[in-house]
Amino acid sequence: MHDYIVRAVAADEQVRVFAALTTDVVETARKRHNTSPAATAALGRLLTAGAMMGVMMKGEKDLLTLQIKGDGPLGGITVTADSRGNVKGYVNNPEVLVHAKPNGKLDVSGAVGNGILTVIKDLGLKEPYSGQVDLQTGEIAEDLTYYFAESEQIPSAVGLGVLLNKENTVRQAGGFIIQVMPDAAEETIARLEKNISLLPPVTSILEEVHTPEGLLDVVLSGVDHQIQERYETRFYCNCSKERVEKALISIGKKELASLIAEKKPAQLHCHFCNTDYEFSVSELEEILKKGIK
Repeated sequence: MHDYIVRAVAADEQVRVFAALTTDVVETARKRHNTSPAATAALGRLLTAGAMMGVMMKGEKDLLTLQIKGDGPLGGITVTADSRGNVKGYVNNPEVLVHAKPNGKLDVSGAVGNGILTVIKDLGLKEPYSGQVDLQTGEIAEDLTYYFAESEQIPSAVGLGVLLNKENTVRQAGGFIIQVMPDAAEETIARLEKNISLLPPVTSILEEVHTPEGLLDVVLSGVDHQIQERYETRFYCNCSKERVEKALISIGKKELASLIAEKKPAQLHCHFCNTDYEFSVSELEEILKKGIK
């Protein structure tokens, strides 16, 4: 089954909800970056959140960046997403090993540590919107719940999960974001709070229902809801040798001439998809001939 996101409204549009299945997205990231189990879970949760928050944006060229900088062994996580369901990301220290919790669960909060969550939205305006909050738990879902309340003043509930197989491949990944509108009735809020307090882990639900629609049915139990749109989501990096060449051009004539003088190929690395691009000395000379100022 391909990954996808659903957008829905509930309780006569008093609530808006997003739910996602991102198993393939997270497995692709795991393969790209050779992540350890804890790194897979942490990156997978942020990729899932990024995909859902990306489709919240309306402009075709709008871009979202989520950054977590913590003092844990992961070092940090960066995810970017667009409004069309494309998402990519990386972990600073992807192969770090972290002991599981006493209950056997992956210690994502221990891997992330204390730090800061930053959300940047480039909506095509003069300056991008940027919001920043301290990490509350390092579990990522709770930190995003806090971000929505503090930076965007939207009461929200975020649930994210990544479940691994014994060989550390991704078995299930997905999540939800519930946002309460200002005119929501107290009884609607109370019902949602009760539902959320009784929810099992997101991946436990997905093991049973397998779809974002099924996840919504559980999260919104007893609350009328209607699905409005579905979006495919995928791990996608738009880097290419041509785009990397532009980065080389941007360093300037003097620096490029210095690279050529070394008589060695130049290698540039894309952090998001872990791809290396090599430029031979002759290719560097051709770039220089294009008239870099």
